[in-house]
Amino acid sequence: MEPLETLADFYERKFDLKFDGINADLGHFNVFKLEECNAPGRPPVQYSRRDFYKIALMRGKHLYHYGDKTLEVSDSTLMFFNPEVPYTFEPLTEDATGYFCIFKDAFFAEYIRGSLKELPMYSPNGKPAYLLTQQQDDAFAHIFLKMIEELKSDYAFKFDLIRNYIMEMIHGALKLQPSETLYKHADANSRIAAVFTELLERQFPIESRSQQFKLRSAKDFAEKLNVHTNHLNRAIKKATGKTTTSHIADRLITEAIALLKHTNWNISEISYTLGFEDPAHFNNFFKKQTSQTPRTYRI
Repeated sequence: MEPLETLADFYERKFDLKFDGINADLGHFNVFKLEECNAPGRPPVQYSRRDFYKIALMRGKHLYHYGDKTLEVSDSTLMFFNPEVPYTFEPLTEDATGYFCIFKDAFFAEYIRGSLKELPMYSPNGKPAYLLTQQQDDAFAHIFLKMIEELKSDYAFKFDLIRNYIMEMIHGALKLQPSETLYKHADANSRIAAVFTELLERQFPIESRSQQFKLRSAKDFAEKLNVHTNHLNRAIKKATGKTTTSHIADRLITEAIALLKHTNWNISEISYTLGFEDPAHFNNFFKKQTSQTPRTYRI
């Protein structure tokens, strides 16, 4: 894949600055005005994963590449960038404005229950973009402005306050989605399906040629979940309407497309990382799913 962008890379690319590890023990936090970071002559944002989280309020028209998906957004959008999913964005207008903040996992360590990755917008299959009305834009912009002012202050507990501001944005975004869809599993079938999905997603993204997708069959997942394969298959089918095999195939093809689009690995290397015994099996699988061969798709 494209190389991982670190905080040091970010500061050098954006500001020609050496990252000095400021408040590194806190997981690092910083907040910026978007227009101050898009100076003429700056290199474009590369499609890659980062080793930090990012939340951005972006105004204007953008093309947003996230994993294997491309989303065109206009007007005001609140976006949550996940360190585990590669992304880039292209401003399609010259008048883009907004704000963004960056922070690492450790910034929230011991301050929240669970993990940020458990939040819907940060799950690999989550919806990272939230379209905003003018009133919602004003509210989120106000939070960013408060973070900017707080960061400049000498208040001893300013980072605690900033964490609260970040959580206010996260929960504000979640409230824009139907509340009944969040964190609820209606029955045992739904719970099994949720755990199956977590195990499936935990194997991705594929980041190196030596990494390999291991859990490839319903039997593999059933053994991990300590349930009979038939029980797993029934639960997945009832909860999602799709078979276990279909879910696995869909996720494999999604990753295959991302690797073909965004790496220079050859077909054999991609075939290996996705757990196929030889490239011929991968070619047959890919053609069955997309009606194209991997080589044709890449062209």
